[in-house]
Amino acid sequence: MTGHVRPALCHAEDQGTAPMTPNPDTVRARAAAVFDLGARLPAPVFRHLADDAVFCEFDALLTPDAWPALAALAESHGDRQVDLLVVAADGVAGPAALSLSVEATPDDYWAEVGFDSGREHLESITIAARTVAVTGPSGRWGCWGQRDPEVAVVRGFPDEAARHDWRARYGPCLDAAGALTFWLPHTFHDGFVPDAYAAELIAHYGVAERG
Repeated sequence: MTGHVRPALCHAEDQGTAPMTPNPDTVRARAAAVFDLGARLPAPVFRHLADDAVFCEFDALLTPDAWPALAALAESHGDRQVDLLVVAADGVAGPAALSLSVEATPDDYWAEVGFDSGREHLESITIAARTVAVTGPSGRWGCWGQRDPEVAVVRGFPDEAARHDWRARYGPCLDAAGALTFWLPHTFHDGFVPDAYAAELIAHYGVAERG
């Protein structure tokens, strides 16, 4: 999710949009409708979305570069805002829930999730969040991110063409097999993804062969 800024999707002409005032209960309820908030990868975290999953890097999800990708996916379903819930965190990660208009800029997003010299690191979602859930009012898409195993999983693309275009615009992204090959081994101490973990991930997030 490097997400080069694209004016058509990012509204780069905007001068910045203040964050919406979120109702934490509403944000949590929307997230809970899309995700099983008690589950963790490789178990199924999506309640109903079942299209082929796209994997991105967790650290990239909580950077300004991720915002165009999230806003574009929201807009593809007619959502006018993006909701982010901090499911688990180290210490206090700022607001537990936030909402941003799709008209917001990458800088607006970073102002909510990032950090600067005037903010304690544990008040930054980017630093403190362990698990985050991102969706919109439609509930037709979602992005689940976990610091362990350092990946984010996206589902809810309108169709295969939309998935392909989103990956091309906002990569690097991988399917489940690619994540198992290139990203996940680095999160295990011996550099090898256990067979049981790999089998469960493939079963829930895509069909592929392991090399």
